[in-house]
Amino acid sequence: MEKNGVKTGVIVCGSKGRMGGAIISLLEDSDGLSLIGRVDSGYSESEASGAGFTEYENNSAGKFLTLKEALRLTVKIENKAIIDFTSKSASLVHAGEAAAYNVPIVIGSTGFSPEDVKALKDYGRRIPLVLSGNMSLGINVLLNIVYDASKYLGPDYDCEIIETHHNKKKDAPSGTAAMLAGSVALQRNDDLSKKSVYGRSGGAAERKKGEIGILSVRAGDIIGEHKVIFAGNEEVVEISHKAVSRNNFARGAMKAALWLIGKDNGFYDMRDVLGLDKHE
Repeated sequence: MEKNGVKTGVIVCGSKGRMGGAIISLLEDSDGLSLIGRVDSGYSESEASGAGFTEYENNSAGKFLTLKEALRLTVKIENKAIIDFTSKSASLVHAGEAAAYNVPIVIGSTGFSPEDVKALKDYGRRIPLVLSGNMSLGINVLLNIVYDASKYLGPDYDCEIIETHHNKKKDAPSGTAAMLAGSVALQRNDDLSKKSVYGRSGGAAERKKGEIGILSVRAGDIIGEHKVIFAGNEEVVEISHKAVSRNNFARGAMKAALWLIGKDNGFYDMRDVLGLDKHE
């Protein structure tokens, strides 16, 4: 989206990470978005000076240790948004700084507690904010498919979720697995915190009725694979999704950033961005 012929500026938080790098690469060829700042705690003091900053020129976007500094030096750019793929603790700080500067933010970090989500919702009263554990179209469609599968198969079908990611991923289970489990719990009108089981071991591992099992695998450089299993006594239904490139998530985050421009203050997810049905 261009405003008065000017692209929407994007500040990327976590710019030295896997997702940050994918987003920056795609921004170079974007029609409606342009990189205006890179934020990462991994920059050196000499790198992170903001020197060479020029509006809407990809190759000269400033590098910053903090989002606050990036926002201060880009304050005159009205048409801008933040894309954040850092950590839950950093993202909470960044959401507060985004609210202080009245800049929309897209957050793709995972591992938030219910209290963390409440804090982000509070920031959503002050700015437009998108939070999603997975930015891909396929996964967000899958959430609805899993909800419907749970509805039609019924509670007599045991549900297990297996998620597999690369060996550098810091949190478990993945945000996507939590979203999928949450979709099943929502359909069953269950409290996920009371029904979820994260892996099994020992001599008392027999499955209890109504459990939603979640198993995390960390290996190699796997980008992301998720399988939802509904198992009855005489048949098994498996629903799966495999990510073959991080660009899919990066494009989703960029789409969300464009979508937020001009939106009312609020707490949104990717199904809002993609116009998909949401089960409440």
